[in-house]
Amino acid sequence: MSGLLGSDAPLFTAHDAALVDLDGVAYRGPHAIPTAPAGLAAAREAGMRIVFVTNNASREPGTVAEHLTELGMPTATHEVLTAAQAVARMVAEELPSGSRILVVGGQGLRTALTEVGMTLVESAEPTPDAVVQGFHPDVSWKAMAEASYAITAGARFFASNRDLTIPNDRGTAPGNGALVNVVVTATGVQPPSAGKPEPEMFRLAAQQARAARPMVIGDRLDTDLKGGNAAGFPGLLVLTGVNDGRDAILAPADQRPAYIGRDLECLAHPHPAPEREGDGWRVRDAFAEVVDGALRVSGDGELDRLRAACAAAWEAADAGVEVSVEGVTGIAVAS
Repeated sequence: MSGLLGSDAPLFTAHDAALVDLDGVAYRGPHAIPTAPAGLAAAREAGMRIVFVTNNASREPGTVAEHLTELGMPTATHEVLTAAQAVARMVAEELPSGSRILVVGGQGLRTALTEVGMTLVESAEPTPDAVVQGFHPDVSWKAMAEASYAITAGARFFASNRDLTIPNDRGTAPGNGALVNVVVTATGVQPPSAGKPEPEMFRLAAQQARAARPMVIGDRLDTDLKGGNAAGFPGLLVLTGVNDGRDAILAPADQRPAYIGRDLECLAHPHPAPEREGDGWRVRDAFAEVVDGALRVSGDGELDRLRAACAAAWEAADAGVEVSVEGVTGIAVAS
């Protein structure tokens, strides 16, 4: 099996809900991905339900919804699920209501923890019951130091997510995982994470969408696609953010997408499945095979070349072959 799925119908009719990442999929920094508003509008018009699923814990769902609406993607508050909400639910399952929580992060995380009945504190003294860390661009050394003091003294440690990087309009910046690792280095304590790639966040989003046939849409293999696979939902990799076609070809089995498209407008398109042909795989006019460990791709259509290349490379990798993509071109790099 290639791992890629096929759909003769547009994806927005093959699936009843899309669990959509934000950074690198709907927007990049303060600006919408140019094709995202039209792509999402067409999906909604076709009856597809949308829930935005983000590892960014710095903002409240209502604020995220307002931002998306301002960018031309009308969104209701209940159509947003943040890692702050997910980690707050995790904390509520582990600790009794009223537990004292030291927050390292933004207002979105503070609100989510308050809504599940936790008491927020501002210092490591006296020792709080737990430290919860989520991304905010203004997180300081002082805040991480207080977290380290509390954890060393016995406080539980939770993280909203462990993304090492985040894309923005200027490039790639350190993510929450990089900041969490500062506290891990100081304490030696590894926190559980509620955000992607943990599957629970996607299951919560599917419930929120009342979905029977959900799909996950993301730009990152190690969070969006890995988490969707862990939840049992097929994933669409779009090439507008972190990972590109070359990354998809070399993806480990648990991070492989079921579909690949350039951007959210591909929800309106059919997605041809790779078909076995001789020792290789064909997608319409594109053909790919692995010969002595080297991936060879021919034919037309950049996305079809990529789909065929993934089928051939994944089959070889699963058979224990170390696949080289050296010299392969026309396989849809990130835009």
